[in-house]
Amino acid sequence: MRLQESGEMYLETIYVLSKQSANVHSIDVGEYMGYSKPSVSRAMGLLKNGGYINMAADGTLTLTELGREIAEKIYERHTVLTAMLVSLGVDEETASEDACRLEHAISDKSLEAIKRHFKEQTEI
Repeated sequence: MRLQESGEMYLETIYVLSKQSANVHSIDVGEYMGYSKPSVSRAMGLLKNGGYINMAADGTLTLTELGREIAEKIYERHTVLTAMLVSLGVDEETASEDACRLEHAISDKSLEAIKRHFKEQTEI
């Protein structure tokens, strides 16, 4: 099953929040993303049924291996694209917002080319 952009965003959010705290709950995800409880609840159900997250009895969310793999990929895309845009002179906030949109559309091939380019630039 191909995960939609919104699903990728939820996984990335759980990943980011889990780096800050061991206990991530749906309410934390909703607050971070600015989404309503019903929207988050529905998304968590879909992600759980899809095998991307686990939900403990106390409501703690954890990423499955598949969920973590996708979240790490999206997070890396976000950080690389943000850094690229900032290096081109875009302010941090705009760069992060634009990277958020680009991270779901860019191909692996293009992202690898960007990473290679920036690695070469830093070696000079």
